[in-house]
Amino acid sequence: MSTTSATTAEQAGRRVEEILDRLAGAGDPQVSRTAEELVRVLMEFYGAGLARAVELLGAGRSGEPLDPLLGDELVASLLVLHGLHPEDVHTRIARALGGLPHAVENAGFDPAAGVLRLRATADTGCGCPSTQETVRQAATDSLACFAPEVTTVELEPADASREPVLLQIGTAPPSPGGGRPPATAP
Repeated sequence: MSTTSATTAEQAGRRVEEILDRLAGAGDPQVSRTAEELVRVLMEFYGAGLARAVELLGAGRSGEPLDPLLGDELVASLLVLHGLHPEDVHTRIARALGGLPHAVENAGFDPAAGVLRLRATADTGCGCPSTQETVRQAATDSLACFAPEVTTVELEPADASREPVLLQIGTAPPSPGGGRPPATAP
């Protein structure tokens, strides 16, 4: 799921915004409007090209030809940006989580608030705050490409019921008379 491009979609978007802001700050409103129109036209052009590529790759097939494209962070983020990604948000969330180096499970997504709750599984490390933040940040970064509808990631600790229970083995308390407890008949 790694991208081979030096620039991610998020980095490119930030760069475009910086350039547009610089042009707007230059004081010539006509130049700023023209630059924004140019960006819009290019987005429409590339979006139409991507739509056609998706259509051609998926025409009459089971979707398998699209799998490499849908699994690539850069291509997936462009498909989402243009509203062309054929998978629903829950499938894209699962795809993003499946590529993480730490095991987490989806504990619920609230589409209205954009909040995704994740539950750490037992093999996410020591449970230290820094490890938990690393897991949360990795999920946030992956979701930005595959499911930008997720605006907040909350990480719940591993389910306590899964943790091994410590059994204490001891001797039976002495009987009140100081001897062994009386035997009971079956």
